[in-house]
Amino acid sequence: MRYLADINNEKIHMETSATKATGPLAGIKVVEFAGIGPGPFCGMLLADMGAEVTLLERAGGTFASQLFGGGRKAVANRGKKSLCIDLKNPAVRPLVMQLIAEADVLIEGFRPGVMERLGFGPEVCLAANPRLIYGRMTGWGQDGPLAPRAGHDANYAAIAGVLDTGRRHGGAPWAPPTLVGDMGGGGLLLAWGIACALIEARNSGQGQVIDAAMCEGAALLAHGLFNLDALGEWHGQCAIDSSAPFYDVYCCADGRWLSVCPLEPQFYATFVARLGLNDDPDFSGRQYDTQTWPRMKQRLSEIFSRQPLAHWEALFADSDDCVWPVLSMREATEHPHNQARQAFVDIAGVRQPSPAPRLSRTPAAVQAAPPLLGEHSRERLQALGLSEAEIERLVSLGAVTLGG
Repeated sequence: MRYLADINNEKIHMETSATKATGPLAGIKVVEFAGIGPGPFCGMLLADMGAEVTLLERAGGTFASQLFGGGRKAVANRGKKSLCIDLKNPAVRPLVMQLIAEADVLIEGFRPGVMERLGFGPEVCLAANPRLIYGRMTGWGQDGPLAPRAGHDANYAAIAGVLDTGRRHGGAPWAPPTLVGDMGGGGLLLAWGIACALIEARNSGQGQVIDAAMCEGAALLAHGLFNLDALGEWHGQCAIDSSAPFYDVYCCADGRWLSVCPLEPQFYATFVARLGLNDDPDFSGRQYDTQTWPRMKQRLSEIFSRQPLAHWEALFADSDDCVWPVLSMREATEHPHNQARQAFVDIAGVRQPSPAPRLSRTPAAVQAAPPLLGEHSRERLQALGLSEAEIERLVSLGAVTLGG
């Protein structure tokens, strides 16, 4: 693995920038139109796997890049090359089309119709490059009554029927922090679609358009819950909807939380034994007696509230009882298992998740630190064959911004 914790971030940036990319997608060229949320995440996944991602950014950056600090601190831009360009300036259209003509993949996350108005819609781009995989990321899809509407992660999950499944038993739905729609149902599934289309293009020689909608991706992630609902086993009291006492979180004496999930009978048996409840009539042989669940949950709440989190960690440390502490993000980076697996990496002073999943022969890697705005403008324009005089002319017209 090339992504290691506690590295000199600027040093690795310079080294990896000058080193040929590695990973299963090495040699794949991607043009990413800068956006927010799932589009940049998709581009990051491809870059981690070795793809050369040219990020087309506007001079002021995006709302997301500003929100996350921009430059080296924009985790989703790691491994990419920033070309700061004014897409509305006619002088840059030939350059963008040249980039697209040489690319394998295009990623855009605008509302339906925006790319067409910019002059870079699918028909135009596929005419210039018939092998192009054109990835489109939206909340509602390219068509349908909601297609032109704005939305955010919880909205997409709500319409998909998924947000309702996240409610604590008898409580309000929980709005997950941009995980279900944006990242899982959005960027991750767009990357999956791109990977599939790249394989198909090897055989057919033809590109295609990918219409990735976050609301549909969110529903797909919840396929198992829809399965339970179809069987009539979701609504009411379900083992995994927090109504069961053995699949919930409990507060400890110090205010910390414990996740308790001994779902299978063999794990439940050892869980009960470790708590000394083998002969307790509320627990012995009554795991799936739903009539006793409220009483069992009340009892467990009382038991776990008597000792701090460290006590329960020690009690269940060497067991398969499926009891684990609820860690903060900072604590997660310091957990022995995550450190042993090098699950997190420091890049430009920002601790962040390492690339995943792990491939044995062509592993993913953080190819470079996130770029500064326009850091690679000159490099990318030179690669397109522009002279210094031509580059300076574009700069004078406000069509291109040089950075770095």
